Amino acid sequence: QVQLVESGGGLVQPGGSLRLSCAASGSPFVFPIMGWYRQTPGKEREMVANIFSSGSTAYADSVKGRFTISRDNAKNTVYLQMNRFKPEDTAVYYCNARNTIIEGSGYWGQGTQVTVSS
Repeated sequence: QVQLVESGGGLVQPGGSLRLSCAASGSPFVFPIMGWYRQTPGKEREMVANIFSSGSTAYADSVKGRFTISRDNAKNTVYLQMNRFKPEDTAVYYCNARNTIIEGSGYWGQGTQVTVSS
């Protein structure tokens, strides 16, 4: 049974930094795509960043230049380094791991709250 366990959320000031981690267990293979999504109350979940097993990445326009996604294939773990936070980055962040390019498919973590506030 595949499980995704996230860590690293919390309260941060505008302009600050945080690093999220997500470890996938129970899978005998490396997921081709891993990524981070976020959701705020009343809104749909949105893609933040995706990374392929090759290392190619894709980012939402709202986080380009501020967030960096990376992965360790040997550990089936994905990271999200978040810098220069803005209040609108406040959300529950979810880790995703999947075998297809279909958004919303695959496995999801339990979510971790990130709150940007002074």
